Amino acid sequence: MTVPERLRSEQAFHDRQAAGRAGCFGRPEALRFGDDDYLDHETWVRPAFDRLGPVAGLRVLDFGCGHGMAAVVLARRGARVTALDLSAGYLREAGRRAEANGVAVARVRADAERLPFADASFDRVWGNAILHHLDTARAAAELRRALAPGGLAVFCEPWGENPLLAWARRRLPYPGKDRTPDERPLCRRHLRALRAAFPGLEVEGYQLLSMARRVLRPGRLTAGLEWCDARLLKRVPALRRFCRYVVLTVRR
Repeated sequence: MTVPERLRSEQAFHDRQAAGRAGCFGRPEALRFGDDDYLDHETWVRPAFDRLGPVAGLRVLDFGCGHGMAAVVLARRGARVTALDLSAGYLREAGRRAEANGVAVARVRADAERLPFADASFDRVWGNAILHHLDTARAAAELRRALAPGGLAVFCEPWGENPLLAWARRRLPYPGKDRTPDERPLCRRHLRALRAAFPGLEVEGYQLLSMARRVLRPGRLTAGLEWCDARLLKRVPALRRFCRYVVLTVRR
């Protein structure tokens, strides 16, 4: 698939996702949420967000903003937020959600591999499940250009080095499995591309045993698996390669 075809496919997929939620756009109460609703919806989100540090007064790019919840949380913390996405539908949703929650968020529709911003435009970049849709080398070069000296970016991404998990992603049904045709979980070759632009890349793994929560209800079992994960991944970092998700931190 050529680059223009891939972009059209990605845009159409995410426009459909946004259209499926459009019924609630006219009801502000349906778009209001607390920070914890976003920060705790997956185990890696809150610790990843903490890596951004204080953002009050900083220029922050929500890179692939999707539904706009992260942009709202960042704006509530005092950041000057720009939400970027390829999908016009997502940007409409993000705008409605920002309005319903009483914050200001600038919105820009653009290809994340060709950012329409001047050099050093942002102090922080946040991205959740975006890099695995992109050409990693192109995106990394653009991110390095757009980040100001001393800035940092944090990304949460699905990880693809666990063969059993890869099989399950291909074969097993589970909620929220919809994907675009060209997206692939990140693997070690993508990290090499990121390190070429950001030599100090930091990688943390999340959900080793506790990836079972994808199909289990929250409870004692999932809490116990998360407890085990915290200790196993700390003592044996090599197990990170078998995790479901990774959090990536890069510094300019």
